[in-house]
Order: sequence, then C-alpha cells, then structure tokens
Amino acid sequence: MQFPAETSEEVIKRLSRIEGQMRGLQRLVEERSECRDIVTQLAAAKGALDRVGYKLMAAAMTNPDPATDLEELEKLFLKLS
Repeated sequence: MQFPAETSEEVIKRLSRIEGQMRGLQRLVEERSECRDIVTQLAAAKGALDRVGYKLMAAAMTNPDPATDLEELEKLFLKLS
C-alpha cells in the first residue's frame, strides 16, 4: 500500500518540525528543566508523530490500491491507536 506522492512533502515538513521538537526535548533534559515541562513537550511530540501516521493512513485510504488488503490496513491503523 502506497501513499500518494503529493503527501510526501507535507509529511516531510511535519517530520522536520518533530525533529526540532526532539532537539528541544534533549535541551530541556540537559538543562534539568522541570519534569512537567519535559512531559508536556513529550506529549506534544507524540501527538505530532500520531498526526503524521494518521495523515499517511488517510492518504492511503482515500487513494486505495486495488491490491490493498483490508486486514493489513486495519492492523496498520490499530498500531497508531
């Protein structure tokens, strides 16, 4: 199952932002920031990763490949939840 090529650009942008969030998290830990600040940023990064996964799944589902196995699609979707 493939996602459309036009989805790649948006997903790459989102992943780049997440990469920046990860660097920010590392800095927070290095600076021994408050636990609540670190956990808040972790939750934001996790949410951003989930949104990337949902974006890919939505793109794959709106442009289904005739060979797409619905059981495989369901398993992939459940991995995100």
